[in-house]
Amino acid sequence: MARSTIHDVARVAGVSLSTVDRVLNGRHSVRRATRERVEDAMRSLDYVRNAAAANLSRGRSFRFLFLLPSGANSFMRLLEKEVVAYSGMLAAEGVEVVVRIVPPFDEGALRQELMVIQPDQFDGVAFVAVDSPGVREAVRLLRERKLPVVTLVSDLPSDLRAHFIGINNIWAGRTAAGLLGRFCGGASGRIAVVAGSMVVQDHAERYLGFQQVLGADFPSLKALPPIEALDDASTAERLLTQLLSTAPDIVGVYSIGAGNRGVVAALERLDTLPPIVVHELTEHSRGWLLSGKIDAVIRQDPAREARSAVRTLVALSNGKPFHKDENCVGIEIFLRDNLP
Repeated sequence: MARSTIHDVARVAGVSLSTVDRVLNGRHSVRRATRERVEDAMRSLDYVRNAAAANLSRGRSFRFLFLLPSGANSFMRLLEKEVVAYSGMLAAEGVEVVVRIVPPFDEGALRQELMVIQPDQFDGVAFVAVDSPGVREAVRLLRERKLPVVTLVSDLPSDLRAHFIGINNIWAGRTAAGLLGRFCGGASGRIAVVAGSMVVQDHAERYLGFQQVLGADFPSLKALPPIEALDDASTAERLLTQLLSTAPDIVGVYSIGAGNRGVVAALERLDTLPPIVVHELTEHSRGWLLSGKIDAVIRQDPAREARSAVRTLVALSNGKPFHKDENCVGIEIFLRDNLP
């Protein structure tokens, strides 16, 4: 089978050859939507970049480390898959990405991995942050070693890392509250909240945004303290079942993290399902939307996040400027009626 060429990418993306060349060379004169279209075409064609065709002359290679949480979190597994796939497209240009898996929500394990990274091993690191004093200390040490640090999905204070790749999690929580408030249709009661762990900033920020909108726009609804299920479905099912048995006034459920199979399993025991909003579009949440078991999914695109993270590390390591807004990951809302 013939290898795809730059001409094939241009044809599938519906752009000119010069536009593809600008994307390949990381120039910033390409609109974000166009760049994403070109990269989607590259991915669909399994396009492997050719050094001569790309006209790159940086004369060096890069090696990056991605630290991703282990476990059954569907989003993290999709993110891992997309990081590997996108880095494969850049292999001919000397970009290597090493993915290591660490226990989820374990600040000690994450700190240990970060503390041993040396500049002669990697040119930059991306990881899902657990915000703790130990992790902050490790990141400061990486910055002292002149290694670019990019946080993924869950952030740290902005003075520590070079860039954050992910959605605005406060906005995501506010969006969830707006959806649930409308789905509840003027009912009064409490909202059950299921989180992975409040030691990760993305879950803490989503809960904060959720409370902000409920308090301002839906005062008849009150968010309960989050159940921390560590993204484990069986733990989520057990803890939510216990909560439902002692709190009959629950009128809605917001699942901040993963473990949604357990959330749905607990709710299926009820005579009537309350409105439910979850995060991440997976094969399971797609089926739940179609069957009416959940009402809405808030999504961040793992393919876009993976591409943005690798692109950002290349730019930082190469000393090239980049527009931070270009690598933003937007919030997407899916109902049964607009599933892709």
